[in-house]
Amino acid sequence: MNDSSTTPAKKRVLFVCMGNICRSPTGEGVMQSVVERTKSDIAIEVDSAGTIGYHSGNPADSRMRKAASQRGYQLESISRQVSKADLDSFDLVIAMDRDNLADLNALHGSPNADVRLLSDFLDDSWPVDVPDPYYGGAQGFEEVLDMIEAACPEILRELHPDKDSAS
Repeated sequence: MNDSSTTPAKKRVLFVCMGNICRSPTGEGVMQSVVERTKSDIAIEVDSAGTIGYHSGNPADSRMRKAASQRGYQLESISRQVSKADLDSFDLVIAMDRDNLADLNALHGSPNADVRLLSDFLDDSWPVDVPDPYYGGAQGFEEVLDMIEAACPEILRELHPDKDSAS
């Protein structure tokens, strides 16, 4: 007999942006850090992907890695393209902007995953779309980190409402 009170079901969350080298690997890295800081039995698998495969096989953008590192996050993922199977195997898929959300919906019209915008986990003071910092300056990378850091505790509460992510 399986005692579900001692073995929580693993939840899987996927962050998605266009190229999987700036915003979504940051989502992955920050969320992983939030999960690890809870020091509990929460079983969450965190991953990231892009709607295009142009950067597949590459690490996160060096400017994004540097900005994240200055806040204590390590972005170690390797870029890959999101697949239809991802939308069936993850519990929650988080698109960084409305274009990514539209691409995900076009890829799979009826996924098993709950597909949402990152801004769904933020209050109305934040923009709807996480801006792509790739062609901008250093401030763009900081803004991405600010938005993702604000959203991740709410994402954790969504995945495990009985857990306090601030612990």
